[in-house]
Amino acid sequence: MREKAPGLTRILFIGDIVGKPGRLAVRTLLPQLVGSEEIDFVIANAENGAGVAGLTPKVAEELLENGIDVLTSGNHIWRKKEIEPYLKESRRVLRPANYPAGVAGKGHAVLQTAGGTAVGVINLEGRVFMSPLESPFRVGDELISSLSEKATIIIVDIHAEATSEKQALGWYFDGRVSAVLGTHTHVQTADEQIRASGTAYITDVGMTGATDSVIGIRKEEAIAQLISQTPKKFTPAKGGIQLQAVLLDVSPKSGRTEAIERICLSVDG
Repeated sequence: MREKAPGLTRILFIGDIVGKPGRLAVRTLLPQLVGSEEIDFVIANAENGAGVAGLTPKVAEELLENGIDVLTSGNHIWRKKEIEPYLKESRRVLRPANYPAGVAGKGHAVLQTAGGTAVGVINLEGRVFMSPLESPFRVGDELISSLSEKATIIIVDIHAEATSEKQALGWYFDGRVSAVLGTHTHVQTADEQIRASGTAYITDVGMTGATDSVIGIRKEEAIAQLISQTPKKFTPAKGGIQLQAVLLDVSPKSGRTEAIERICLSVDG
């Protein structure tokens, strides 16, 4: 990993945390990573933090206590019903902003780093091969305009299935946000880039959990469902635990990202 340039804000975005293995990776690797890499702010997608789908208040609090500043999510956030009242109260756990009006929770936040820099976070969900929600393009437009009055740095989590939709959203927001980072597919892509506008982009940040798996699920269970075409109970896999993420260096004055780096760290043993 590279040295942090003076005057920049360093942000770590952790890919989809899956079950106990993902939480183990966060608990084991994040504190040391924050210290050694001088990280100012941590965001993580945690919609699968409690098992292979869903998030509970207890798991959310555990992840926040381990050094994550904001938790984003996606379509699986609703799997554990106990999360709904928690979403109504929490400022640090988000659900996608383009769900209909009246749905519990918020899809954006502005929080401060320890040094006092404001960081805006927007959580959006795609529609291609997913639910017919409000347009992430239009909802994102409104939120970017609103958050730009409060924060120069704005990070967008686009939780979507189709790579084309993620890329299109990345170009649509180009020059207006610091980064557009994809989640949901659990497979880290090698297309990280910083555009001439200063907006960073990657199609998928990856997964934090057991990589000896099918996107975090025990291989045998995933294969059995695909062969039989009948529902099976899924449980988190256990082997090859990794933390996958991207590291961003962003100017707090301009909001431009100066560097992006993919991270893939293993938990020993």
